[in-house]
Amino acid sequence: MTNTVLDPEEVRAEVRAWAQEFWDPELTVAQWWQILMEARWTVSSWPESALGRGYSTALARIVSDELRAAGAVGGPAGLGLLLAGPTIYTHGTLEQQERYLTTIVNGQEAWCQLFSEPSAGSDLASLQTKAVRDGDEWVITGQKVWTSGGAVADLGMLLARTDPDAPKHKGISYFALPMDQAGVDVRPLREMTGRALFSEVFIDEARVSNDAVIGGLNNGWAVANTTLAFERAGLGGGGSGAGGAAFPGPKTGVLNTRVGDLVKSSGRSVQPSAFGGSFQLFSDLAKKLDRHSDPMIRQRLAELYSLNEIGRFTSLRAKAARSSGKESGAIGNLSKLLMSRITRLSRDLGPEILGAEGMLMGPSTTGGGVVQEMTLFAPAPSIYGGSDEIQKNIIGERGLGLAKEAFVAVNGRGEAIP
Repeated sequence: MTNTVLDPEEVRAEVRAWAQEFWDPELTVAQWWQILMEARWTVSSWPESALGRGYSTALARIVSDELRAAGAVGGPAGLGLLLAGPTIYTHGTLEQQERYLTTIVNGQEAWCQLFSEPSAGSDLASLQTKAVRDGDEWVITGQKVWTSGGAVADLGMLLARTDPDAPKHKGISYFALPMDQAGVDVRPLREMTGRALFSEVFIDEARVSNDAVIGGLNNGWAVANTTLAFERAGLGGGGSGAGGAAFPGPKTGVLNTRVGDLVKSSGRSVQPSAFGGSFQLFSDLAKKLDRHSDPMIRQRLAELYSLNEIGRFTSLRAKAARSSGKESGAIGNLSKLLMSRITRLSRDLGPEILGAEGMLMGPSTTGGGVVQEMTLFAPAPSIYGGSDEIQKNIIGERGLGLAKEAFVAVNGRGEAIP
């Protein structure tokens, strides 16, 4: 399929007619995701060779909009579609694509990301988890932390050091690690929100086949950078496909759920984009609590709306660059950095609108406690997925062409700061 010969209105009509024919709330989630995959609507922006349609960003947005308008849920949420799939169709062998992509797109397997370590977060290349070759397998030992969805994951995107004598960026390999084995211990990390969205993962002589090395031996850093590029764009609101309806995999218990019940429980057919959701929430609350006439509230709502729109278009730029095979440069990093700014503004604006009630937690409060949880979670986006400081460094180097080392003028000379 070629984007240049496709009429957006024809695509819109095709999706609309298809949804009218095939959307059925009586199906199970697993059945619906399978139908969505077979029609190649789940991630229409993916290449045709990877269960997509090769659509542009604009056409993929039309697909998402029309599925939403029909009341249909989108494909699986989570890191499989967001990170693992794009990484595998970019770097994986044909056999690896055949093994993993189908179960990612139809939601039969869930993925987590096993990158960060207690002593290797922003400086990810300092990771200490090691992999030792044993015949046709690798034996993995180490510890990972801040793992999203680790408790329900079937597979993990794992970085491990396969050549301890190589420079730190050169001796790393990227594995698809089976999580359901004796050598993998997943422990939840309780947050101040009361939830446990993240886990720490202890790996003690876990085994993985040599066929599960993605992108070649000792080439893991290049593969990881692909994953991180998609992560930054995704965290900044540039996800692909029709939108995540629910988390995949058998451990979540959602696959056999009636898909119509999923729509009712979520209160919407798909989840809102990272950009725009907080503005709509705060705007509605300001009207409900009669705060919308306050000039300071209105000014901050306008600022939030403007930042949301800037972020949304920045994410679309990054996605369009990837779809056309171009380097996105630091666009994804800009998007991620902007999301941190939006989160901080939301952290301050939400409680200001609620007033004293913002100190109360629970579903019985105005807004159902969503604002309070957002406020408590606000520090996280400026840290996970690469801290704000790391994003600024990358933007300076890749986007602005600045040197890695800082310089200061001393006696008329530019000297490197040690």
